[in-house]
Amino acid sequence: MRTIQYNNKASEVAVLCDLLTQLGYQVIVSDSFTLAVDVAVRDFQYKNNLVVDGIVGIKSWSKLLELTQFSKHNDKLLSENDLVTFATTFQLELACVKAVNTVESSGKGFLASGKPKILFEGHIFWKELIKRGIDPSLYLNTSSASVLYPIWTKKYYLGGDAEYARLEKAIQMNANPIFKEAAYCATSWGCFQIMGFNAIPIGYSSVENFVEKMYLSEKEHLFAFGLFLKTNHLIPYLQNKDWAGFASRYNGSGYKANKYDEKLANAYQKYS
Repeated sequence: MRTIQYNNKASEVAVLCDLLTQLGYQVIVSDSFTLAVDVAVRDFQYKNNLVVDGIVGIKSWSKLLELTQFSKHNDKLLSENDLVTFATTFQLELACVKAVNTVESSGKGFLASGKPKILFEGHIFWKELIKRGIDPSLYLNTSSASVLYPIWTKKYYLGGDAEYARLEKAIQMNANPIFKEAAYCATSWGCFQIMGFNAIPIGYSSVENFVEKMYLSEKEHLFAFGLFLKTNHLIPYLQNKDWAGFASRYNGSGYKANKYDEKLANAYQKYS
């Protein structure tokens, strides 16, 4: 099921309405995501310890299907209470935390396959190999072009599980364990898309240890986000709603081109 929300018109909305009616909600079963459906979704999310945002994505779909068709509960997902506790601990507005979560991973830390959401960066892989005394140009060929390049480009992004194929391709370039370590460091992980090269600086024993944690749950993703904020002194930027200042430090110098500051500001307004 694709992600849907208020004002969408799609066949998935009819399925959503049908599931909501099975749970006792009085909504018209149609393909229109009306205000009444939005109210029902938010009530459902609140009662089932989900992030209350009115967006029916993988988390809400999982819970809906669990309660109406399936019995297995996905305990990897963040709850509203997890975010509230985090916001309180770091003296942040809840809307600020939700904004970063939404912009970085569309509010989802795991793929439908159960793997953490990732994005492999070939230009970072290039830099990480250099850090380890390896000349990446020696491995640059037609086969490696999609995972090894000196300058950032989104040309080779595939998204979803296909990013794991790119990660594995980088790892398999050489049997030397350094390549696996460099590839993990060149990948952003989970809800808050934290790059692997941050693992040791923020407190993990190794990048491998960090990756293991990312496979466990979105709570681990949130914990890593907290470590990253503290280590890099980013909390004041979120407290002051300095979206440009935060984005430049969190997303890098190219944040303007990707409008990260605008996306964060818009997401904050939505949740606040």
